[in-house]
Amino acid sequence: MHTPEEPTVADVPTDVTSGGPGTPPEPSHRYTAALAGRIEQAWQDRWEEEGTFHTPNPSGSLTDGDGQHADPSAPSFFVMDMFPYPSGAGLHVGHPLGYIATDVVGRYRRMRGENVLHALGYDAFGLPAEQYAVQTGQHPRKTTEENIATMRRQLRRLGLAHDPRRSFATTDPEYVRWTQWIFLQIFDAWYDAEAVRPDGGRGRARPVAELVAEYEAGTRALPEAWAGETWDVLDAVERRRVVDGQRLAYVSETPVNWCPGLGTVLANEEVTAEGRSERGNFPVFKRNLRQWNMRITAYADRLADDLDVIDWPEKVRTMQRNWIGRSEGAMVTFDVIGGEEVEVFTTRPDTLFGATFMVVAPEHPLLDEVPTHWPDGTHAVWTGGHKTPTAAVAAYRASTAAKTAVERQADAGKKTGVFTGHVAINPVNGDMIPIFTADYVLWGYGTGAIMAVPGGDERDFEFAQAFELPVIHTVQPPADHPGGAYTGDGVVVNSRNEEIVLDGMDVATAKATITAWLEGRGVGKGTVTYRLRDWLFSRQRYWGEPFPIVYDEHDLPIALPAEALPVDLPDVPDYSPRTFDADDVHSMPEPPLGRNEDWVNVTLDLGDGPRTYRRDTNTMPNWAGSCWYYLNYLDPGMRDVVVDPELERYWLGPEHNAAAGTSGGVDLYVGGVEHAVLHLLYARFWHKVLYDLGHVTSVEPFRRLFNQGYIQAHAYTDARGAYVQAAEVVEDAASPTGFTWQGQPVTQEYGKIGKSLKNAVTPDEMYEAYGADTFRVYEMSMGPLDLSRPWETRAVVGSQRFLQRLWRNVVDEETGEVTVTDDAPGTETLRVLHRTIDEVTTEMEAMRFNTAIARLIVLNNHLTSLDRVPRAAAEALVLMTAPLAPHVAEELWSRLGHPASLIREPFPVADPAYLVVDSVTCVVQVQGKVRDKLEVSPDATEDALRELALASPRVQRALDGRAVRTVIVRPPRLVNVVPA
Repeated sequence: MHTPEEPTVADVPTDVTSGGPGTPPEPSHRYTAALAGRIEQAWQDRWEEEGTFHTPNPSGSLTDGDGQHADPSAPSFFVMDMFPYPSGAGLHVGHPLGYIATDVVGRYRRMRGENVLHALGYDAFGLPAEQYAVQTGQHPRKTTEENIATMRRQLRRLGLAHDPRRSFATTDPEYVRWTQWIFLQIFDAWYDAEAVRPDGGRGRARPVAELVAEYEAGTRALPEAWAGETWDVLDAVERRRVVDGQRLAYVSETPVNWCPGLGTVLANEEVTAEGRSERGNFPVFKRNLRQWNMRITAYADRLADDLDVIDWPEKVRTMQRNWIGRSEGAMVTFDVIGGEEVEVFTTRPDTLFGATFMVVAPEHPLLDEVPTHWPDGTHAVWTGGHKTPTAAVAAYRASTAAKTAVERQADAGKKTGVFTGHVAINPVNGDMIPIFTADYVLWGYGTGAIMAVPGGDERDFEFAQAFELPVIHTVQPPADHPGGAYTGDGVVVNSRNEEIVLDGMDVATAKATITAWLEGRGVGKGTVTYRLRDWLFSRQRYWGEPFPIVYDEHDLPIALPAEALPVDLPDVPDYSPRTFDADDVHSMPEPPLGRNEDWVNVTLDLGDGPRTYRRDTNTMPNWAGSCWYYLNYLDPGMRDVVVDPELERYWLGPEHNAAAGTSGGVDLYVGGVEHAVLHLLYARFWHKVLYDLGHVTSVEPFRRLFNQGYIQAHAYTDARGAYVQAAEVVEDAASPTGFTWQGQPVTQEYGKIGKSLKNAVTPDEMYEAYGADTFRVYEMSMGPLDLSRPWETRAVVGSQRFLQRLWRNVVDEETGEVTVTDDAPGTETLRVLHRTIDEVTTEMEAMRFNTAIARLIVLNNHLTSLDRVPRAAAEALVLMTAPLAPHVAEELWSRLGHPASLIREPFPVADPAYLVVDSVTCVVQVQGKVRDKLEVSPDATEDALRELALASPRVQRALDGRAVRTVIVRPPRLVNVVPA
């Protein structure tokens, strides 16, 4: 920008601004929004020209080309923001909160001598761009690139210290190539539950080639479904089916979350608790479709257990544990008279003697064939008024087809259901129990069947009451039990047969005893189940990564070779799903990729000569690209491996940083809590597969997670309840609500910032009115970073005044000259300075930026009170301010005579000699009321404080001659005298 001999930005002649008629013009060297803007953009240009934020790798292409590699022995620090989606609406003032915070951390860590990696890419595949393409016909790539350009401009103006060489978008062909490559690694892997991992744990992914080798050698038995067969007698197609059934990425026809409104399938995590799509709020239904799945369930225990080795907020870890939903119990087999046996998982096998009926989901395959006549003894209330089980089941299935999962659960209170005509045999006592179907039992959760124990479950009890079924208690209710189901603990009763007696046992003992008995009879097995389901990985959309898979004449998937990657998206005549009908529950998806026949049916030579294959017309979910982007930051250029081992160890390995612990991973990951399950769980799964296959050394992708709060803003509604432009609302004491819009009363509320509430404030508006540094300081000073806070534009001026005082403490507003003195600071100034350094360091380490700013304001105000500001104090204040307000700090640092950027200047270190407190204030109370304040030594003893307090004239007046019963002393700050 300039050398000490060159003019600074503030020296350049500028237009004189005026405060209005009759007011003198503002001096050109005053720190105004206009001057701040010129300073900020000039420094941003210089940073870009000089590559100030280029982070050197220890090896490879990003060593900055001058032979000066990063020192591998120096601590590295990898700070990362959650991947932003480039929205067409651009940023509002709530978006930059996390970006500013990570920038402050990164700048501070650089000044602490660490090699900081901080970059920002774009999660560019997504449904909004595709929906815009459906509406306009414009290719989603063009929309996405325009949105990225807007977001880059807004973020650059904020002065973020990102390494621009490491930026990318998930839609970049080279990035798509590696996303597809990772998918093939998962496809070409299986999970060996007995294999030992590098960390000593048991169970890991292994290449499918090793599984085939064991089958060929006869050292591994075929899966249960192929019992009685041997590898050598299977033909090539059968062998492929054996292997395909064990891959970590596999195709199956399973119940899926079908959303007609979006024309696509959704993962469980993308469906709200209300049974609607997270995006668009469309209803979601269960359908059977042939889809790609990822066997995330194989990693359920590891995903749960390893939450203990990472530094994440407890609420996020709890959310992930609950989503994984580990449950211990028993899988019990019930024989069905005239039908296939039914398996039921129960966490309470001790209650089997109280099972008086069963319930299966309407989709259960047991209902594909039902008796043609009602069995003898069928109660009229069981039949639903139908003459045959066939008619009853068909009618009930039809009635539930249009319900979402949540609607089905809600309807459980209505006690709907029908007897299927099937009868099961309770394995513990031989009792015949009827099998009902009811839609509160969901296919795809557990086994889709439950054993109903109305004596111990309230929902089962209500169902039993409605259908006149018997109730047996297996745990003794207390004497004052009002009746109905008893769900508490107690002594087991009514639980015995000729071989086993559970009566008199506690529940835990009874569970273990009955489980062992079931296993001994071959009718049950102790089992652990999970709420977690395999990840549905297919989307019937255009704007996503194509699968690097083709299908042969047997409809079996074949992986494309690595040299065939990336598989690019083809051109299609239109982007809309042909089943885009939110009212048509039975519509089937037809992905847009299927409309390019030349692309779908392709001739390839995959080793057997040229043959025609069929491509997969689904695309990957947008979560795929965000599963591994942290690895791409290490070296985003063209390369031969997904991640260079040396770079992975340096930036992510467990030994890369003393604070990394055993997990390794990104040192600090900042983002919203809304990604607690979706993105974070998926990314951990992919990372663990890469770990098992030897591509990474860190056990976890993100060592420390920090969830920033939200910025909310006032929104206003008129008499109709419609939102009005918040910027046009004025306070009006005459209005019954206190606010008016265009003269009409409006009601104030708090809400998320956005277009729908018409309360958006953009960063561009803040840059124009105050400058980026003021905006940064305000957002960091609004409150604790992890809490939500209200936006108040009028309060921004407080942060501006802080920076204006800082400017005046160094620069004369009339002449632009530097006014600091080279005289040594006085003792009091040194005390304030070094206490501030000590306190700010503590607050910065803990990411308590609001209190760090408060400490800086105290020091700034102290310097303002001096006749001339000592250079040593001014420079220390500028350096401490630099992570928060980097542009004005760089300008002041330059004016103070330093030609180079301060980005890697050492952060000030407190001198312990000035942290010693000479005296403290001791409050003296009489009967709890303050009567005196004494300045005493911090080391004052209890006896000395007692003596000083009793000698105080004010204390003596308060005692008024009364004797003293006791004196409570809390050295050195409190004495409480208690009179008799």
